[in-house]
Amino acid sequence: MSATVEFARMNGLGNKILVVDMRGRPDKVMPAAAVALNADPQTEFDQIMAIHDPKADGTDAFIDILNSDGSKAQACGNGTRCVVQALAAETGRRAFTFQTVAGILNAVEHEDGTISVDMGRPVFDWNKIPLAEEFHDTSRIELQIGPIDNPVLHSPSVMSMGNPHAIFWVDRDVMSYDLARFGPLLENHPMFPERANITLAQVTSPTSMTTRTWERGAGLTLACGSAACSAAVSAARTGRTGRKVTINVASAKPPAVLSIEWRERDDHVIMTGPAEWEWSGRLDPSTGLWSRDADRGAEAQ
Repeated sequence: MSATVEFARMNGLGNKILVVDMRGRPDKVMPAAAVALNADPQTEFDQIMAIHDPKADGTDAFIDILNSDGSKAQACGNGTRCVVQALAAETGRRAFTFQTVAGILNAVEHEDGTISVDMGRPVFDWNKIPLAEEFHDTSRIELQIGPIDNPVLHSPSVMSMGNPHAIFWVDRDVMSYDLARFGPLLENHPMFPERANITLAQVTSPTSMTTRTWERGAGLTLACGSAACSAAVSAARTGRTGRKVTINVASAKPPAVLSIEWRERDDHVIMTGPAEWEWSGRLDPSTGLWSRDADRGAEAQ
């Protein structure tokens, strides 16, 4: 099946998202199409959120998530907010339930336009994150980069928020670290058999943090919702903050804020923030060839 489908270029705190409407079709957005789309500066993205017909009773859609290298992602909080905004504009509804490979996500758009996503419960068991070695306490594991006697980064908190995450605690500006150099080494470290998202986190008060993330399969991104959730949970888990914090995403342009609450009553993580529509078009999910609505017919290569 090669007919084109509708898509929207959106962003969540600058996290570049392509929301692709695959409803009513049996096929998927192919990895080769994702790589081709990411190679074009106009459609370069961090994640593709492909909306499929629901597979489970009580859900509104199944969301297939692809990274910019064509690999699959289990969760994307910023992308989920973009899907909610797109579907809310289409249907007039405000509350949605999605199925992903990581589980069921509930989300709601508020009157002020912000969107809350229930990201579910964090996972701390070493073999479920997963890690290659057994650690009884994953709030701090033995892992470092740099000289043994003076490491640049060390002792991260690790967990899964749908995706594997490693949070490295730093005392200075997160933008002052060469994450473009360290990120690939840590993402692909043997400790992480499924690779990992790498986040630098600086706690700025008992209720606020600043983060920067190297995303598994996407590289340096302007924002990462599941990483922000992981940083917030890890900060509370290690006594650095309380269970409700604001995350200043330092690399977003301009810097932007997410609100994260790790609810005590059910251990669910609730992420609240904005989403933004940029433009729409059509694409071929098998090849990545696309056209923009404003200039339909002039296909970009």
